[in-house]
Amino acid sequence: MGMISFFLTFGIMFVLGYPIVFAMIAAGIVYFLSTGISLPNLLDILTIQFSGQYVLISVPLFIFTANVMNDCEITTKLFDFIKKALGGIRGGLGYANIAASIIFAGMSGSEIADVSGIGSIEIKAMLDEGYDGAFACAVTAASATIGPIIPPSIPMVIYSMLTGTSLGYLFLAGFLPGLLLGALEMLMVYILSRVRNYPCTGRVPLPLLIRSFWVSLPALLAPAILLAGLYGGIFTATEAAAIVAVYVMLISWLIYRTLGWKKLYKILMKTAETVGYISFIVASANIFTYVVAREHVPQLLTEAFINAGLLSNRILLLLSANLLYFVLGMFIDVSIIQLVVIPMIFPLVIAAGIDPVHFGIITTVNLMMALDTPPYGQTGYITSAISGTPLREVFKEMLKYWIPIEVAALMIITFWPDFVLFLPRLFGYSG
Repeated sequence: MGMISFFLTFGIMFVLGYPIVFAMIAAGIVYFLSTGISLPNLLDILTIQFSGQYVLISVPLFIFTANVMNDCEITTKLFDFIKKALGGIRGGLGYANIAASIIFAGMSGSEIADVSGIGSIEIKAMLDEGYDGAFACAVTAASATIGPIIPPSIPMVIYSMLTGTSLGYLFLAGFLPGLLLGALEMLMVYILSRVRNYPCTGRVPLPLLIRSFWVSLPALLAPAILLAGLYGGIFTATEAAAIVAVYVMLISWLIYRTLGWKKLYKILMKTAETVGYISFIVASANIFTYVVAREHVPQLLTEAFINAGLLSNRILLLLSANLLYFVLGMFIDVSIIQLVVIPMIFPLVIAAGIDPVHFGIITTVNLMMALDTPPYGQTGYITSAISGTPLREVFKEMLKYWIPIEVAALMIITFWPDFVLFLPRLFGYSG
């Protein structure tokens, strides 16, 4: 009865449009009252359990880094250099868009930060050069999916917290799949650029290119420092987040002269607002995890899958997980999918002998695809608002990337675990 009251309350509040945090807490209160558990225990779950998740310390640092880069023109300088370097190629700004997202991925860890930050710069540049708005939006939205796959990654941080999987190995595992997705997206840009005869802006003189490189070099060093430190074992993911945050702040202040006290205050306030929202969501998700564990939902699901013979077939289980993520991603925010679904299906994954790091990358890719999937796909709405392109045209163009490109990459990642786990194993992972 308690479980029914929990999900009924949560479902009603969700349908009525209440924020996920309030729906979780309200459902938790109803559950505790209906099962006779003391309400102060609810506060313990919200505060004590949340405060013990040390891996979450990296999240505000990555968000701060992304805000500094976007507000202090670091992303502008990065994109300007890449644009000049690829200007002599037909459809060069499309390639530059994807390349910039790959580099920006090494610092932000967030698809929304990518598409709303550097994405606005990329879309404006493409429109100015004569690209149609739908294409500019689709490339920007598709390339932004790379952000949380190549480390660092906020979704991977949350996955690590929920499952206990090593964050360091998750970061290592995301690098090659992110590059694979970028390469496939560039292939689509190549095809469309030639079919539609997109502009070739001409080569930039070498002296100007070199000058642009030196201007962008301090910004380019940020992801290099982070990745070298992570893969070299010099510092942990949380330490890497702190180091890169300090680094981008220093180069903005001392080299680019774009960061002052007033701007820093605004960035800190923006970061605090975002972190507060994420923190409330994660803390409230602990209630759901508690209820699911207390009601033995994972055990019941495992028994049901065993009786159905699904745990003996990893391919079928992985296809089922991908289908579940796809259907939910069409209608539900990715934070809800991650915090509600993973605690229930992760025990099935372990019982079936699927590697947790491998499944973490599958989950991350699915969550990023969900942000591109209509009708709920947030990247479509953001890019449409930035460019002024009708939403229908944006989603129609995005399908060219979503169906052949992102789905193909997902299938490779799903059914070729050795590809995903190559780097983690190279650095000592035994899974």
